Amino acid sequence: MAERKAMIRVEDLHRHFGGFRAVDGATLEIAKGSVTGLIGPNGAGKTTLFNVIAGVLRPTSGRVFMEGEEITGLPPHELFHKGLLRTFQIAHEFPTMTVRENLMMVPGDQSGERIWNAWFRRGLIAEEEARLRRKADEVLEFLTIDHLKNEKAGNLSGGQKKLLELGRTMMVDARVVFLDEVGAGVNRTLLNTIADAIRRLNRERGYTFVVIEHDMDFIGRLCDPVICMAEGKVLAKGSLDEIKANEQVIEAYLGTGLKNKMVAGADS
Repeated sequence: MAERKAMIRVEDLHRHFGGFRAVDGATLEIAKGSVTGLIGPNGAGKTTLFNVIAGVLRPTSGRVFMEGEEITGLPPHELFHKGLLRTFQIAHEFPTMTVRENLMMVPGDQSGERIWNAWFRRGLIAEEEARLRRKADEVLEFLTIDHLKNEKAGNLSGGQKKLLELGRTMMVDARVVFLDEVGAGVNRTLLNTIADAIRRLNRERGYTFVVIEHDMDFIGRLCDPVICMAEGKVLAKGSLDEIKANEQVIEAYLGTGLKNKMVAGADS
């Protein structure tokens, strides 16, 4: 089988906070069309790496590429338009708006945002809103939460909010999505629903995913390959079984024991 091209390539990336090196020379590739897991013990630098790639933080040094194009330091809104999206461990919804309205807010450059159109092209705005409403309903049906479309987003459970965040990526032409602790605070049933949605988006729509997750069972069922970080560096990459057998990984997780630590997981 031919090796897949890199969707994301990170070269010798550093992000320092004073004397603390949160990311310390990380180099890695994320294959196009893959679902890649990112694991590591406390303070490994996983979330900081996400934030640098996604433009939330500027790197101290190093380079980031997306399908061969350098994107180092580009702000999140520019990366959004290139199809790079990032979700957060704590979901960011508009709590007083409905679930459907939250999705309809996502696409940029909507006609209604221009005052001229609001005055003189109301028909155009109405047509665009109707298209967005249909698309939002299709997304909610795909995620099996269409019964919640008129519910205020602030009333959703933690798992439902994670599904809503995933739905936002479907409202635009996402190419690569970074998911930070998608399973945090989510019950097993909804976690399975989220995993199924990620698989379908990957297989049917070609999404590339990078997943930080503490649940090693979730990582093992969903992700291949898995990348392990520690102290801001990349230690190993391979299947989860290969990662668990890697001596550097075992050493990084020592303390409470590799088996218990990797099952219980670790925060970023």
